[in-house]
Amino acid sequence: MSPNEQNPAVTATTPSAPRSLAEALRARDDASLARLLRARPDLLGPVPSDLTQLATRAGTRASVVRALDRLDRFTQQVAQALAVVPEPTAYGTLLGLLPGEDAARALPGAVATLREQALLWGGDDQLRLVRTARELLAPGPQHPSPTGLGPTVAEATAGISPTRLQEIVAAAGLPSTHDSVSAVAALTELFTDPDRMSALLDEAPTQSIDVLNRLVWGPPYGQVTAQPAAHLRWLLDRGLLLPTSPGTVVLPREAALHLRGGRAHRELEPVAPEVREKAAHRPQVVDATAAAQAYTALATVEELLKDWDEGGPAVLRAGGLSVRDLKRTASALDCTEPQAAFWVELAYAAGLLAADGEADERYAATPAYDEWVERPAAERWARLAAAWLPATRTAGLVGGRDGKDRTLSALGPHLDRSAAPEVRRRVLTLLAGLEEGAAPDPESVLARLTWERPSPAARELRTRLAEWTLSEAEFLGVTGRGALSAHGRALLSEQDPAPSGRGVATAEAERLIAPLLPEPLDHVLLQADLTAVAPGPLVRPLAEALSVLADVESKGGATVYRFTPGSVRRALDAGRTASDLHAFLAQHSRTPVPQPLTYLIDDVARRHGHLRIGAASAYVRCDDDALMGEILADKRAAALRLRRLAPTVLAAQVDPGTLLEGLRAMGFAPAAETPEGDVLITRAHAHRTSARTAPEPVPDGPALPDGPLLDAAIRAIRAGDVAATAPRKEPREAVASAGPADGFPRTAAAETLATMQAAVLTGDTLWIGYVNAEGAASQRVIAPIRVEGGFVTAYDHTAEEVRTYPLHRVTGVAELEPDAN
Repeated sequence: MSPNEQNPAVTATTPSAPRSLAEALRARDDASLARLLRARPDLLGPVPSDLTQLATRAGTRASVVRALDRLDRFTQQVAQALAVVPEPTAYGTLLGLLPGEDAARALPGAVATLREQALLWGGDDQLRLVRTARELLAPGPQHPSPTGLGPTVAEATAGISPTRLQEIVAAAGLPSTHDSVSAVAALTELFTDPDRMSALLDEAPTQSIDVLNRLVWGPPYGQVTAQPAAHLRWLLDRGLLLPTSPGTVVLPREAALHLRGGRAHRELEPVAPEVREKAAHRPQVVDATAAAQAYTALATVEELLKDWDEGGPAVLRAGGLSVRDLKRTASALDCTEPQAAFWVELAYAAGLLAADGEADERYAATPAYDEWVERPAAERWARLAAAWLPATRTAGLVGGRDGKDRTLSALGPHLDRSAAPEVRRRVLTLLAGLEEGAAPDPESVLARLTWERPSPAARELRTRLAEWTLSEAEFLGVTGRGALSAHGRALLSEQDPAPSGRGVATAEAERLIAPLLPEPLDHVLLQADLTAVAPGPLVRPLAEALSVLADVESKGGATVYRFTPGSVRRALDAGRTASDLHAFLAQHSRTPVPQPLTYLIDDVARRHGHLRIGAASAYVRCDDDALMGEILADKRAAALRLRRLAPTVLAAQVDPGTLLEGLRAMGFAPAAETPEGDVLITRAHAHRTSARTAPEPVPDGPALPDGPLLDAAIRAIRAGDVAATAPRKEPREAVASAGPADGFPRTAAAETLATMQAAVLTGDTLWIGYVNAEGAASQRVIAPIRVEGGFVTAYDHTAEEVRTYPLHRVTGVAELEPDAN
């Protein structure tokens, strides 16, 4: 059975097999070219002028390296196998290098992928890797092949003298030859002949076979002394080990393939590792758990930005948060520093915080935060999740080191990793492939990702990105108990979100999570121990008022607030009176207001403002002479450097803020006053940046072209190829200075004008060279309609429309053969 009968999916050899990659591309249809340009978008920058230029660009080293790195493990193994056998290679030969039923089933797809990405061309009996790919994958001393094979006999004997070659040929039992080329060919033929090679190895000493078995799967290089042992000498004499440098020998590729039974790899991986299920939960439990965590994420982001409401930490000179500020933020959020870095970066990615851009630059909430915080909880979560999925900034890197051994800071530079969005989406896609409610084994997810992108350069980063994705998805509520939630599945289907960030899939995720989020409550439960319990999330006005009147003692399913003299004084400083506080608590408590809390409020209110603090530098004013004397006599007041100006007035040599804190620390309840003598009401001043946009993700190479761009690019390439390959007549006159190999027609101005005018009369089609206003040269196929006023109006076959060209920009003209019209 022929290879094509075994493999109907592989394109059959056509009668006129392509002789180059450009010819192979020329035989493709537009859909095939579109798939190539989607897989390798770097080929479109800029759009190639024709298919020959596209083929040249597809063979450049940078583009080929990028394309090879994006292949899965088995497709890479197929390419590596092609690189170790002479070309052209028949499909049947390739199948022999990759034995096994699984490999036979997977091989057609791998070959099709290599062909589609222009890494392989030719019919099934003449498969050829592009030259650059072959150079990158072929075994060499500086870049060993993953196959473990070494150089060919011809490559390994390049530095061996003709005399020594004849000695090897004779020792191998071959007739002597007249030159080195014939000797190398005879030795190669021996090593590739299974029968004769088996007969030669049957004569080998057992120790010699042991040496070959150690080298056969790689690395193929070994060390020998100046006086090798007899079993090594036997191998050296027969060319089974060839010297590459003093003291180093190598097993030739042809001999190694025989010893392997014709296999290119020791272990093939034609099938992607399966993502295993670690635990199974009811989908309702997963969704509820994820929704609870989503609400916690909202509360954490709100708490973070509320903590920075009056102006957050200072921006480092190099950008980002200092280590100390990150620790303080983690303490305020009651989480670890890596988690704090994630929340900070998430708020930044969503456009909710930024640097304020002032001279003493600090981080603060943006105006978008005020709009976001008023939206329904489901919409707020959807915005955070939609910002996280495509973000290239990677919070997991915070605390690590960059290439110059500098610490990477949260919100600082150098945190963008362009592979992050693709890895996040791929990890969630793998989770979506499991049954609803199934949590995967993380190790199996990492193994699958490694198989899909086995490139050593990207493996470590992609593994870390995948681990961070699994943990961040849990923090954010995209997953619950390790399994992908229903709203997470909906979010995953988003491809091109709307400019507002709320695409169709985001809106669907918002709809699914909305009924699962808890409804905010408008009441608390007051306890006799001066605490209040919020049995769930509170409506915003109540939460904000309670955060001023009491301190948060613990968080969780229920939040516990504790009333203290300091917290009550804080409410009084904000302008509330004792009666206001009593009415507020009575209105919002489902339990009676405990007597100890009433006493606490009344006691603090009675003492609040008895002492007045103003700015002289600072002074203390009080109508109670005895109280003023008590303050002066207190040793703790020494640091305030107080001096009595009058029986009811003390002056201090510190600022009013320090004086307030000092007296409060001594147990008094002073109040600041205005220059007019009124109590100064202190309210938090919300600091906001100017309008800011969310940071743009850093793309992983060129952006993927959309449909209209692909269609336009393919039309332009096809038209340019028509112009470049159309049969042409020799021009009647040629300018002597014309470059013979520049690819453009060159004629004198008079000849150009005469040819154009003749073509108008005869209706002939012409090939012209044209230089536009920017100096870019191109070639076009036109049918002139009229020539007047220094311009030619013609139907441009390359653009498929009528255009007018200045004659002085036409570099030359040539007539096309009649059958090319």
